[in-house]
Amino acid sequence: MSSFMVLKRSFSASAVRNTIKNVTVIGGGLMGSGIAQVAAQTGHNVTLVEMNADLLKKAEDSIIINVGRVAKKLYKDDPDGAKKFIENTRSRIQGSTSPTEAVKDSDLVIEAIVEKLGSKHALFKSIDNAAPSKTIFASNTSSLSIGQIASVTSRKDKFTGLHFFNPVPVMKLLEVVRTPDTSDETYQSAMAWGKAIGKTCITCKDTPGFVVNRLLVPYIAESVRMLERGDASARDIDIAMKLGAGYPMGPIELSDYVGHDTTLSILEGWHEKFPDNPLFNPSSALRKLVDEGKLGIKSGEGFYKYNK
Repeated sequence: MSSFMVLKRSFSASAVRNTIKNVTVIGGGLMGSGIAQVAAQTGHNVTLVEMNADLLKKAEDSIIINVGRVAKKLYKDDPDGAKKFIENTRSRIQGSTSPTEAVKDSDLVIEAIVEKLGSKHALFKSIDNAAPSKTIFASNTSSLSIGQIASVTSRKDKFTGLHFFNPVPVMKLLEVVRTPDTSDETYQSAMAWGKAIGKTCITCKDTPGFVVNRLLVPYIAESVRMLERGDASARDIDIAMKLGAGYPMGPIELSDYVGHDTTLSILEGWHEKFPDNPLFNPSSALRKLVDEGKLGIKSGEGFYKYNK
């Protein structure tokens, strides 16, 4: 590698290292609150946005509890250090119920709301003019097209996907999704920020499900088809993949863990867009469970029964 290329790469890294300081997270659910927590723990100023004060308080209370757990692990024999860590993290998070106000000084806006394209379009339309031109927009979507979400904005070059995994404070992976319109500066900034918050970042094109879900959802769907055909029992399918492939969880167990409504919604969305791909065919067994309210662990019953 030439000395010019080394210098160029070094300059690029230093140029983006301190770009993102103020982060706005829109959506205070499980994913949004986790993203806000991790960002605040790593020294970023965070504004967390929810629809109303009650939901905002619920999200903030959850973050406080989880930060306390992290502090106990990091500062086992140092109660003063744990207390300082908690206080510093809390001081970096503020709440808001106004997306347009929250983004006015943002370097990065991460959307973590419901997985509906119309809702995401409405949100990004509303904040596009309110945010400074420097602001990078990102979606935490797990199944929708980043380019399609970005299409309603005037900053497609400053739009990327930042797909976190649940639970965000624990899971190390961050998928950084780059559309054909995403600028190199935006991509480098997103990668640098992901590393700054302690994640292992991988890059993926704007393809359905990115890397993990593109492999995981069809895997779950095929395991359910095996059940439908009567090829093997749920228990035996799970045992086979755990003991034969070394997976920590079998695909039927995983389907219950993810939630059948989530998996079905992803499959139906992909099937609608790519009807000729057999991997994306929705499962009648999943649809039946969803219709019956048997969504998996979160409802107490899916393919297996659980004590709530």
